[in-house]
Formats: sequence, C-alpha cells, structure tokens
Amino acid sequence: MFAVIKTGGKQYRVTADDQFVIERIPGEAGDKVELAEVLMVGSKIGTPFVDGAKVTLEIVEHTRGKKVISFKKRRRQNSKRTRGHRQDLTKVRVADIAGA
Repeated sequence: MFAVIKTGGKQYRVTADDQFVIERIPGEAGDKVELAEVLMVGSKIGTPFVDGAKVTLEIVEHTRGKKVISFKKRRRQNSKRTRGHRQDLTKVRVADIAGA
C-alpha cells in the first residue's frame, strides 16, 4: 500500500520501509513521528486529507544539504556579495501506514 503525505510544504509518495529526506523536523534519531496530513492512501483520495489516516515515520538521522552559493555583483561599482546556505534536512524511514 502507498500513501501521499504532505510535510515541509512538499508532497511525497511513500510505501512501507521507504527511506527519504525531508525538511528538518524536531526529534532525535530513533524517535517516531506521526503525520496526519495524508492526502491519499491507496485509492482513497482525501478532501484535502483522508480522515483517520496516519503515517508513522522513524527519524534515521539529521543532516544538512549541499551548500548553495548566492553571488551578487554590481557592475562598475566595485561591489559584490557572496553568501552560502545549507538547508537542515532529516532522513526518515516509513514505519507504518494506517489507512482508514
């Protein structure tokens, strides 16, 4: 069975025991997190969420994404700025999909 979940402003299609990377969520490695924002379970489509459906995620580790460099230069003004950014991410594993 698969489910479509919403977390961090994005949607993910998941099945049991999938591992994937999402935006940082609070918790330590080994903690379990329940998501109630389930948009679809199997062939059941929510409006916008499926009533009574939950997806349980297990936090595997917290990581950071690749560095993204933002460089701005203003021509002929001897002016430039370089900034770097690394997004905080969480690697999770789908422990259980409970559909209504």
